[in-house]
This record gives sequence, structure tokens and C-alpha cells, in this order.
Amino acid sequence: MRIFLPKKEQKKLIDKILSSIPIKEAAKLCKLSEKTIRDWRREKFSMEAKAVRKLCNKTNTPLPANAEFKNDHWYVANASSAGGIAVLKKYGRIGGDPKYRKKKWYEWWEKEGKYNKNSINAPKPIRKPNFSQNLAEFAGIMLGDGGISQRQVIITLHYKDDKEYGKFATTLIKKLFNVPVSAYLRKENSVINYTISRSELVRFCVNKLGLKKGNKIKQKVDIPKWIKQKNSYSIACVRGLVDTDGCVFTHTYKVNNKPYSYKKLLFTSYSKPLRESVFDILQKNGLHPRLAQSKDVRLDNIADMKRYFKTFGSHNPKHLKRYAN
Repeated sequence: MRIFLPKKEQKKLIDKILSSIPIKEAAKLCKLSEKTIRDWRREKFSMEAKAVRKLCNKTNTPLPANAEFKNDHWYVANASSAGGIAVLKKYGRIGGDPKYRKKKWYEWWEKEGKYNKNSINAPKPIRKPNFSQNLAEFAGIMLGDGGISQRQVIITLHYKDDKEYGKFATTLIKKLFNVPVSAYLRKENSVINYTISRSELVRFCVNKLGLKKGNKIKQKVDIPKWIKQKNSYSIACVRGLVDTDGCVFTHTYKVNNKPYSYKKLLFTSYSKPLRESVFDILQKNGLHPRLAQSKDVRLDNIADMKRYFKTFGSHNPKHLKRYAN
């Protein structure tokens, strides 16, 4: 089961819980990563009901009355039912004989399909751009919220907060590779998957760009060497990383009962080489980053924040809005 709350209510709930216990303890209690708890606070995903109940019980925090509970696959029944009715109306039956279809497919494959260079199994071409700032920023996006499987390149973003940034990422990908980008809404997880199904793009990302298939954390991913060798590429890559896996937040404190607040920047990664590379690039460009909690790179002062947005900038309206406000 998952819990759905109105916008901003989920953040309020997590903030209240974390005012009672440290985020490390909250993550350990739920058997989740600290990044997951942070993502819940950012309202990047809906929350697991079982985990939230544990947190509420531990901190004596009441669950909001307007919380809505849904099964993890609540959307499947309606979608499959509607699809089945549509197929039944169109063809008068559902499916057909799968054994017969499989038999006929193998007959076609052995006789014709595997010899046909123009068949549906042939890799579709992509544009293969030279190294550039745009390509480095794409690499940063992939190192942040991207993933590479055997045949697909996927970028996963929050379906509301990163809606405008999703448009930027889609435009960038089309400009670089001349490929269509499909957007799949996974509302149960509050995300959109921007998907490119191209084996050639997978090969290009791995062989040319130096990105990795599969689990990025286990493979301890890092910024590729071709990016590190040129500062303008490094800046663009860090911008892509922070726009996807970073956040801008307001730090508030009191001195003599007088409230003060200013903006800070946080980039989180569980890959040590990637964190260290981001730290080095920020430092190389005149900033004073800080490594914190074995997973974060932070900018803590007003001057660094100003310099970051002047030097690195952002293409994510969410970050720009939070920094301006």
C-alpha cells in the first residue's frame, strides 16, 4: 500500500517526523535509504504506508486525516479492463492461440526475418554527436536520475515538481540524438519515465560516453574522463547532476531570538567517486564545498550560492524558483 497526500502535506509530515528523530534513524527504522526519506520530503515519490506508520508511531505523529491509501498496483485493474474491452470490440476475441502465433513467428524468422536487414529487429539509427557542453550535461542528467538497460535509456523525474525540467531534458535529447522520447506516467510512484528505446543509443552511452548499464551505486560510477579534461564540460555535467539529484533549501536559525535564513545547496550520491568529483569541480571553480554524512556535497554560504548560480546555473525551474524565493 502507498499513501497519497495533497501537495505540500507530504513534506510537512516528513518534516514533523524528522524534527523528532534524525533522518539516519528514520531510514534504519524503515529499512530504507536516507535518500528515499529525502525524496519523500521533496515529494518526489509517494510513500510506503507500512514505513510511514512506523515513523508516525515512533514519533507520536498523527497521520493526516486526508491521507489516501492505494494498492501498489491500483491502476492496473482499470487499465487492463479498459484495454480488454477495446480489443474485444475491435477483434471479437481476446488474444487468440498463443502457441499458433509463436509457431508462425518462428517460421517467419527462420525463413525470412533473420536475413532481413530492414526487419523490425534491425537497430534504428541515431545521431552520434561530438563531445560538447550539451552532451556533458546529458551525461550529468544520466548520472543523476538516469538509468541504462540492455535496450533503453530512461530518465526518471517527479511528475509535478520536475514537469518543466522534463521538457528541457526531452528537447536536449532530441537535439543531441534525433530520437523520439516517450513519457510514461507512473502516478502510483509520482514519477514520469522519459524513455528512449534505442540499442544504438545504449551502445553510444556506454562505449562513447563512458556511462554504465545497471546499478550505478554498486558500480561506483564517476564523471567520465572526457568531461573532467575540459572545465566547460565539467561545469555542464555538474549542472545536470545537481538539476536531477540536487536540491536548494532554506536554512533557518535564530540568534538572540531573531530569525535568520539563507539558501543552501545539497547534492546527494551514494557513489564516493562521483561525490568526490563534484566536490573537486566545485572547488576548482572557486567555491567552498563541504562533504557531509558520507553521501552529500553541500554549499553552505551565501557567496557560494551566488557564485554557483552565476558559474554553473540551472535548467531546472524548480531550483531557480527556490533560490529566488
